[in-house]
Amino acid sequence: MQIQNLTRRFATLALVLVPLAHWAWAQERWVATWAASPQQPRAAQAAPPAQAGAPTAPPAAAPITSFSNQTVRMIVRTSIGGRRIRVQLSNAFGTGPLMVGAAHIALREKESAIVAGSDRALAFNGKAGVMIPPGAQMLSDPVDLNLPPLADLAISVYMPGDSGPLTTHATALHTNYVAKGDATGAPALPDAAITRIWYWISGIDVLAVGDAGAIVAFGDSITDGATSTVDADRSWPSMLAPRLVANKATANVAVVNEGISGNRLLRDNAGINALARLDRDVLSQPGVKWMTLMEGINDIGRATGRGSTPDDAVTPDDLIGAMRQIIERAHTHGIKVVGCTLTPYEGAAYYSEAGEVMRQAVNRWIRTGGAFDAVVDFDAVVRDPKNPKQIRPDFNERDHLHPNDAGYKAMADAIDLAMFAPETVSAAVTSR
Repeated sequence: MQIQNLTRRFATLALVLVPLAHWAWAQERWVATWAASPQQPRAAQAAPPAQAGAPTAPPAAAPITSFSNQTVRMIVRTSIGGRRIRVQLSNAFGTGPLMVGAAHIALREKESAIVAGSDRALAFNGKAGVMIPPGAQMLSDPVDLNLPPLADLAISVYMPGDSGPLTTHATALHTNYVAKGDATGAPALPDAAITRIWYWISGIDVLAVGDAGAIVAFGDSITDGATSTVDADRSWPSMLAPRLVANKATANVAVVNEGISGNRLLRDNAGINALARLDRDVLSQPGVKWMTLMEGINDIGRATGRGSTPDDAVTPDDLIGAMRQIIERAHTHGIKVVGCTLTPYEGAAYYSEAGEVMRQAVNRWIRTGGAFDAVVDFDAVVRDPKNPKQIRPDFNERDHLHPNDAGYKAMADAIDLAMFAPETVSAAVTSR
């Protein structure tokens, strides 16, 4: 009788635990932990000059226009972790089918070397290779990989034949490696050529806890991290990620960088314009709950600076209207929008007094217009108190447009993490 009673109790307990386990599993969700906006290669695609602290190996001697029988191993830094992972490849700017022979993902140890035991072959619909149509993207099948927060990953992609025109992200700010043949599973690529451009990879998602969410940092070169130190993760979104992870209330909040150097709100320049890429780079990101918007300085500079043409003409109302469109479209998808003021640029190649008047008008609307769910005043963070038209001397990069590492850190540190805490998701929080 006692054995029968115990059996009944265990059976009852099992009936309770199984639904609970299923419930816990159901609470997990796919969340973007890293992303980069696809771009069409520029005419001259040489690697950017190395910054202080960058590897001394020389960049590729000539721009890369295609790959054939080569493996490209690319290094990225993630934000939040998870127990399963998937990778998105993009053929956004290909003119024909992209034939991927193989792809692997692994934790990166150092340089091109991967952590022993972490290599995972990626499959696409159960197959090692995949054909990606022109203009399309493809998600890999999920693989089990215990990904810690703030990890370096190596994604290796093998092109067995001519890849054709490339889909890239020009400002990778990481040293990536090109080897002959299929080296996707190799422990290291000691004789590889290097490049500081990402090819085809556009997103990495993790299966994260149910309350996890992502911030998409949407912007131009100042968000992209141009002029920050190579291989050091010193863009402001990269330096925001450790703050989020270290804060208990935001430990499950990812930040992904969808900046494009040279990007504009209303016209194509480097990458398609911000309005045209919003759906691809923000609204379709898994787990996105917030976005930051810092765009417009290139529209202003190209419209008013040296060499401007009538085709570049723009007014403050035009830029404000574009921002309103982004806000409305994001709100339709339940995404909160954080407006970021445009930083000073006196001394930059395309600076003009007319442009400064326009920048001030746009910033005034960002601060006081009430359209954003929150505001981060990056202008106030980096401007020189003695000359507010310029970046502070200790934050000033050589071009008077982009902050240095210290300036980017000040920007990341100025963001109030409370606006991303789960309990404030439905509230209009502001750091004005």
